[in-house]
Amino acid sequence: MLTIEKCTLCPRKCGVRRTETEGGGFCGMGTAPVVARAALHYWEEPVISGSAGSGTVFFSGCNLGCKFCQNRKISAQRYGKQISVRRLAEIFKELELQGAHNINLVTPTHFIPAIIEAFKIYRPRIPVVYNCGGYESEQAIRAVAPYVDVWLPDFKYSDNALAAELSGVGDYAETAKKAVKLMAQLAGEPVIDNGLIKKGVIVRHLVLPGHTKNSIGVLGILDQLFPGRNVLLSLMSQFTPEHSVAGHPELDRRITRREYAQVFDALSALDFDGFAQEVSSAKEEYIPPFDNQGV
Repeated sequence: MLTIEKCTLCPRKCGVRRTETEGGGFCGMGTAPVVARAALHYWEEPVISGSAGSGTVFFSGCNLGCKFCQNRKISAQRYGKQISVRRLAEIFKELELQGAHNINLVTPTHFIPAIIEAFKIYRPRIPVVYNCGGYESEQAIRAVAPYVDVWLPDFKYSDNALAAELSGVGDYAETAKKAVKLMAQLAGEPVIDNGLIKKGVIVRHLVLPGHTKNSIGVLGILDQLFPGRNVLLSLMSQFTPEHSVAGHPELDRRITRREYAQVFDALSALDFDGFAQEVSSAKEEYIPPFDNQGV
């Protein structure tokens, strides 16, 4: 397995040595993939989940430190099973044989070298989705681009002070702008066939309780960034408080219908194509169990 002598894969550019099993950077991961779940998933956007499900591979660790993360068992606590590159390639094939509409790589950034090696062993015949937090480097995007059909980044913040407080990065907005713009340039116009996306970009934004100004700011950035409307937007209401966040009592609750309506109205005025969840989507059952299924 690859050893990275000085890791600069993500914008944090920790510059640490990562061996197969150990890494002292922010993600805390070595170079061998650690996976917590590999299974058909039905709760993505309709053009991704379809009727048969998306073949999701949930990687452990993360290059963001979101205090409100609903996947914190794998992102912060790093639960999962370390596997070989060959096993990862087998997982891709198994999900494809189960009828998955796509291979959905969830939080993959810190394992890009291993993922590329796995694709060299087995290249799925179905689209590959790169599902990330939006805090990506040009280096990482260009490295994995030959293997990616659909980019599914978050755009979490327009407010860098809020990003620093909640996710530990003070340059989120400008970094995500560059990342999603490059993804759109590489992917081109979205292509949807029989209700399923084959290539393109879907930019997600999760509305946080008490932070509608941040959300409307994100929509303003995307409005300026994509005048040709060549990406799809996905507005998400599914925030579910899993634990208290010190200093942020507003995050101890779900968003209100009024909060979501304010952001939805701002989105509607921009004439983007895409998706908007119902407020009722904020349910614990939408968070998958991380139990090493399929690993």
